[in-house]
Amino acid sequence: MFLPPMPFHKPGSLLGTPPGLSTRWGRAVSLPRLLLALALVFGLAGAGTAHAERLKNLVTFQGVRDNPLIGYGLVVGLDNTGDQTMQTPFTTQSITNMLSQLGVTLPAGKNMQLKNVAAVMVTATLPPYAQPGSQLDVVVSSMGNAKSLRGGTLLMTPLKGADGQVYAIAQGNMLVGGAGAAANGSKVQINQLAVGRIANGAVVERAVAAFQPEGGYMNLELKDTDFGTAERVVDAINRNLGPGTAAAMDGRVVQVRAPQAPTARVGFLARIENLDVTPAKAAAKVILNARTGSIVMNQAVTVEDCAVAHGNLSVVINTQPVISQPAPFSNGQTVVAPVSQIDLKQGGGSLQIVKAGASLAAVVKGLNALGATPADLQTILEAMRAAGALRAELEII
Repeated sequence: MFLPPMPFHKPGSLLGTPPGLSTRWGRAVSLPRLLLALALVFGLAGAGTAHAERLKNLVTFQGVRDNPLIGYGLVVGLDNTGDQTMQTPFTTQSITNMLSQLGVTLPAGKNMQLKNVAAVMVTATLPPYAQPGSQLDVVVSSMGNAKSLRGGTLLMTPLKGADGQVYAIAQGNMLVGGAGAAANGSKVQINQLAVGRIANGAVVERAVAAFQPEGGYMNLELKDTDFGTAERVVDAINRNLGPGTAAAMDGRVVQVRAPQAPTARVGFLARIENLDVTPAKAAAKVILNARTGSIVMNQAVTVEDCAVAHGNLSVVINTQPVISQPAPFSNGQTVVAPVSQIDLKQGGGSLQIVKAGASLAAVVKGLNALGATPADLQTILEAMRAAGALRAELEII
């Protein structure tokens, strides 16, 4: 740590050394400079401790939520990359219904071969307090066998909520982030071509009823259940907004007494969101992803002294056909007999000692000493937990 040079002052001056305070070289040091140095030292020493977070990062308000929307529509204007109507009859039926509503009548039994149209599903999220006229981003996904949605235009599509009511209307030109080309059986593709996005592609037509707290009380829901964090949230709210303002219902829900007037409630909740709360230390947990072999552990994970031996066992079976030819003029038949060779290999798995570690760095160092792959570490961690050497909860996702 580098500190700026400290000026020297004569004893008795305004910034002189108090009685009994001097440097190792016998020269006086100003008291403000010394206090600044001590503050920097203790500040750096406590940099690794838990830090406070704004309450809005730890909780959500019950009743203030998003609502998913979904709709079925058609994308037109594709460059011969749309659905093959013979294999996707719903696309043909949708086109027939749309044209009939526009006053166009198609001959009965007419087989349409359209390559510039694709049936799609349109999804969006309706945020809380959205009003008619607000704009939403929509995602358009092909549901047929269209090769690409690049360059297409989504026709007017109603978006419905879980109650079956229409809350928004989507339409517009899509942006597809992928690209591709195919010719003579060869194909090159970058990213996904069957999904596109329309920025501000939907207009809200109906608003969801605003949430009204019952009896003047609102509930704050912690994103992670923790009794210690819930208690600290209650203490922070009561300390800043007055005793009795908040009370913990359980390890996840904190009930707050809010003002009845909507205008006063907005300011009240804004003050709650910006309160600083230091969350309690999280429980020790190790996350294992069985599909990708990823292993993630938090800082609370510790291990005890244990011995681990892990070896790899591989079995290789090689089968080759052996042809047996009969002798000439023996009236025999040619016989094909398979011959298999089985090779069993077992890798070395010497006993290794994993030393106890009280920090995440020590745990990682001890596990790396085993030299095991992530797939092997998953089995080792499970065995260590069963033996009581791993102080953490294993969660497989």
